[in-house]
Amino acid sequence: MRKEVTKKILNKWDDSVPAGLHERIQARQGRRDFLKLSSVLAASMLIPACDNTNTPTTSSASIDPLLKQAPWQTFASVQNHLFPKDTNSPGADDINATLYLKSVLELPGIDDDDKKFLRDGVKWIDDIAIQMTEKSFHQLDVTKKEAVLQRIASSSAGENWLSLLLLYIFEALLTDPVYGGNPDGIGWQWLEHKPGFPTPPKDKRYHLLT
Repeated sequence: MRKEVTKKILNKWDDSVPAGLHERIQARQGRRDFLKLSSVLAASMLIPACDNTNTPTTSSASIDPLLKQAPWQTFASVQNHLFPKDTNSPGADDINATLYLKSVLELPGIDDDDKKFLRDGVKWIDDIAIQMTEKSFHQLDVTKKEAVLQRIASSSAGENWLSLLLLYIFEALLTDPVYGGNPDGIGWQWLEHKPGFPTPPKDKRYHLLT
């Protein structure tokens, strides 16, 4: 019965997505993120795998009280699961992934459909988590979170929501710290990347120049 209910929720989510959004997300992933994903995956192959099966993920709320609030608490929980910290690499918390995402969603010029899709997705995820486990997503252990995300990824909307969220995780990992992610260049240090200089001052960030 619960599986049928979650299927109905996912079908409603698929039906609610604006026409063409899935194709735009997939095209952008292919064009814009190939090099980003390749660099991260190459680096990850150099470190030992970390088994997080029974280890609770940490919450970004320990960094910023704002992230105790909806929807950021759920965003942080999903991001920490998708990009967990281990002994050799930073995690979503370390790269300020959720705070970076929040800043992106508040910028002018970001596609309104993307913003709505990301925000709506958090609600769908919590609905599905409650149907499957009777708890909100951020309250689950790692095993149950994985089960919820696997269920979500079985739909077009869910798969593309996770893809878009990963896009912004990698942006937070690789961006100049002036944009709110990658504090102190932690992502660059992990990837052994040497950025160009000078880095932009706050008053010269790209969205202030357009």
